[in-house]
Amino acid sequence: MMQMRFEKDLPVLLFALVSVSTLASLPQVESAWTGVKEVYGEQDFGLRILREAMLAVLVAYGFFEQRLRRGALSSSVLAFLGVVATYVLFEIGYALYLDLPLVVPMAGLRVFEYLPLALIGFATSRLGAGETVINRFAHYLRYYIVLQAVLAIAQALWAPPLFGVSFFGGGRPFGTFVSPNLFGATMATCALLFSLVPGMRKWVAASVFLALLSGSRTAFISSLLVIYFQVYAVLRPRDRWALVMPAPILAVGALLLASSPLLSGRDDADPTQDGRIDLWQRVFSEQVHGPADLLFGWGLGLSSNTINVLFGAEHFKGQFDSDSLYLYLLNGYGLIGLLAYLFFLWSTTRMSVHPNKGLVVMFIFVAGLTFNMWEYFPQNAILMYLWGMVLGTGYQASSSPLQASPIASGSYS
Repeated sequence: MMQMRFEKDLPVLLFALVSVSTLASLPQVESAWTGVKEVYGEQDFGLRILREAMLAVLVAYGFFEQRLRRGALSSSVLAFLGVVATYVLFEIGYALYLDLPLVVPMAGLRVFEYLPLALIGFATSRLGAGETVINRFAHYLRYYIVLQAVLAIAQALWAPPLFGVSFFGGGRPFGTFVSPNLFGATMATCALLFSLVPGMRKWVAASVFLALLSGSRTAFISSLLVIYFQVYAVLRPRDRWALVMPAPILAVGALLLASSPLLSGRDDADPTQDGRIDLWQRVFSEQVHGPADLLFGWGLGLSSNTINVLFGAEHFKGQFDSDSLYLYLLNGYGLIGLLAYLFFLWSTTRMSVHPNKGLVVMFIFVAGLTFNMWEYFPQNAILMYLWGMVLGTGYQASSSPLQASPIASGSYS
């Protein structure tokens, strides 16, 4: 009988899942290299199915590995999932009551697609192996960064300026993704993961550089957040106030810098004339018609990129392109769902004892402001796992029956 040791197996499976992203958007990457911009979010399902298959393999592994299954499916977790499932079923029923096709609310469930990874991350921390899995995964992830760096630098030098101009003179790089924004968001997330592992500062720097090179404002600000927390950690406690006090000014300065043509590669990135702000104002004025719309949303799935690709923009009443996770949640799950999400983020900081819980939670919060990160792969996969791992750290003291066997430390240099 095959013996499974998740301390060694999980990092390999996580790396394989992330690496599938190099194939999922291959047709769009080839088109962008030739100067042809395909429909945003549209992907070849023949390749896209590979990532779904890899996710299924990882979830199956977590189910058949007894320690992971017991660690993830505790009574408190099952109770939480039961509450979430009950409300989600209510929202699906409400969407069907509005005569929306079933595929629409199903698309609205994509925010839960990688939730099993959060449960697996939660279980590994309960078993005391969270840091070991992350360390090994981060060292495998170096090869992924090298591949993305080679492609990104080549694109920044010679690719057509399809999405804007990089400060290297070529087009804004997109790596193996359908756009520079998705590429930059993933690189910023890799910087976050590397920052949680000792001795990997040069890989943090490499990931931050690639995020900066992408010209994505969200990626740039998220990367600066990682650097900010790195500096905060090395300061003496009595000196940290000098970094906290100017934080609001630094945030505004980062936004203005990220929106400059030099870094963003676009002339239309002025935050005072941002199309997102106009979109949000129009959505609130046109779609929120009463307390029911505000509390429960006005159509689960109507702000999904999947629906926009399948049916075309504005095919359904209330449909729009969501450029914010929070607007996405407000549209599909209402104020109740949005506040529940924010409450769970806050609860993570209260329940966890992970030393970097503030960085991970703040990164997740900031990344969602102008980007629906839970809908995009592989950023959603990495962040879901990290969120579960950080939350599970607070439960180690009460999980002695589940503790993993001692793990021999190894060198990854």
